[in-house]
Amino acid sequence: MRPRDDHRGAVGGDHRSRDREQDATAARGMGPGEIPRRLCAVAVELLPVTGASVSLHDDEMPMRLCASSAQAAYVTDIQATLGDGPCHSAVRSGRPVLACDLTEGQDVDRWPVFAEEATQAGVRAVYSLPLGDESVCVGTLDLYRDTPGVLTADELRTARALAGAMTVAVMALSREAEGDDRDRDRPGWLDGLAADHDGIYQAIGMMMAQLGVGAHEALARLRAHAFAHGRTAADVARDVVDHRLRFRRES
Repeated sequence: MRPRDDHRGAVGGDHRSRDREQDATAARGMGPGEIPRRLCAVAVELLPVTGASVSLHDDEMPMRLCASSAQAAYVTDIQATLGDGPCHSAVRSGRPVLACDLTEGQDVDRWPVFAEEATQAGVRAVYSLPLGDESVCVGTLDLYRDTPGVLTADELRTARALAGAMTVAVMALSREAEGDDRDRDRPGWLDGLAADHDGIYQAIGMMMAQLGVGAHEALARLRAHAFAHGRTAADVARDVVDHRLRFRRES
């Protein structure tokens, strides 16, 4: 983890103030698609975390929008594949979920498989903050840390502020995607996100027909296959849609 600046003097404060002003100036010149990435980077700079990611949530399947590192992307995808983890709990509760120690104690008891996978990837704590308002949750900001630990009150306020800014950016993306289909300059990664989402539900429909089961069971089988083979749910869904993988009814 990068050493943190513990100086509290006026010079340190001036530097931090100039940095925030520079970040704000840069953000004003960004398109909606770049702001979530930049905010993930800011989270790693301001908080005692080693990674950050943003996921959009639809029904039971979160879709990763961006991540600050390969590790953050990987652990985010683990949550999506398992259908379990702090981000799912944050969406259901509409409140921040702070898994401060994935090596022992109540967090391991709550998410045993996710905790094992995350710690093997070098993540020891996860802080998941819902994006949205009191009536709807559109996704999560997930913060990852390589050592167990709690967020202080000030750090949690900073995380909440970043989640608020991320909510604004995500809603701007939603308006951009829904309100101007005529604009073919929409970022390619946003098209890719929609394609992954649609592909998963197309695969679920095909698996329902192949297995003679309902949607929840088909999604569970998709996730189980992905986890057993060390792949993401989106990867397995593409194989199903492209007819490279077929599920068969058990005798």
